[in-house]
Amino acid sequence: MTLISETARAWVDVDLGALAANARTLVALTGSRLLPMVKANGYGLGAVAVARALEPLEPWGYGVASVEEGSALRQAGITRAILVLSPLLVDSIESHLAADLRPAIGDPIALDAWCRRSDRPFHLEIDTGMARAGIRWSDAGALARAAALVATAPGWEGVFTHFHSADTDPASAATQWERFRDVIAALPRRPPLVHAANSAGALCGRAYAGDLIRPGIFLYGGEAGGTPPAPVAALRARVLAVRRLEPGDPVSYGATWRAQRATRIATIAIGYADGLPRATAEPAAARPPRLVELNGELSPVVGRVTMDMTMLDVGDATPAPGDVATVYGGRVSLDQQATASGTIAYELLTALGARVPRRYRSHS
Repeated sequence: MTLISETARAWVDVDLGALAANARTLVALTGSRLLPMVKANGYGLGAVAVARALEPLEPWGYGVASVEEGSALRQAGITRAILVLSPLLVDSIESHLAADLRPAIGDPIALDAWCRRSDRPFHLEIDTGMARAGIRWSDAGALARAAALVATAPGWEGVFTHFHSADTDPASAATQWERFRDVIAALPRRPPLVHAANSAGALCGRAYAGDLIRPGIFLYGGEAGGTPPAPVAALRARVLAVRRLEPGDPVSYGATWRAQRATRIATIAIGYADGLPRATAEPAAARPPRLVELNGELSPVVGRVTMDMTMLDVGDATPAPGDVATVYGGRVSLDQQATASGTIAYELLTALGARVPRRYRSHS
């Protein structure tokens, strides 16, 4: 067997066609324009590749979490609007301006500093219940100060909020939306762009569509309630070794797992340094087993995941070194693997290690 370097160990296959299809699904549901989230390196899959794949859909712009992320898109030739969704710090105003980035402003002090320095576009954030960032919907004093500032600010382009539980508690989204609308009604005018819907909010259809939708996880193949997404990422790893164990033989550090019967163990070339979590936060009895697809069959992960390798109990199967295992994106979905690992799809994707090559294809 001859292996090419990028698939000699572990890699992730990224279906950009599926990603674009997920975006089109949300546009069709909402009738709104896209402001896709490409922060955290495009949820681990490559921000530049993701942005380029979405360009044919003519999004309004892209959402990032830092000036550095926005600057990287600019250096790659992305010219659309880029909104930095982490709250603006006064000391970072110049770096936003230098890279032509729109800030998210969530307090009167930063708002005043921006308006004094520039008439460039900015978006005002309203906290309607997330309690993370933005001017609190119930803080009358801060809202009054912000209203006085935006009244004469030529750069006031947008206002937004963020849903905390639209996927699990639809009533909470309705409450937040009502609070948001009340705040907008009390502002001096409505800016050109009003936005609130994340992936879960967008899956509610036109209810919270506003002028822009800000999808994240659904684009990348993660579930967000309602319509299921097309799978986008498939994480794969080669079998490195196979051995026969007898009853009572241990596997991996700490000997936390021992064979109950004679069986075969396949070692695959992926570990927690690549994005497969070492441990879970829940007791084993409270979660499904971690399964990996190998040669069409599902085999459980046994013993502790190590930095570079993971062991599977393959029973009587006879895999060979070089065979390909699929951690998620095949018979085991991204969300299923996340649940079994005691985490969420977001974390599995963003935890993908730098040494895991991303292989792209443009059509599903």
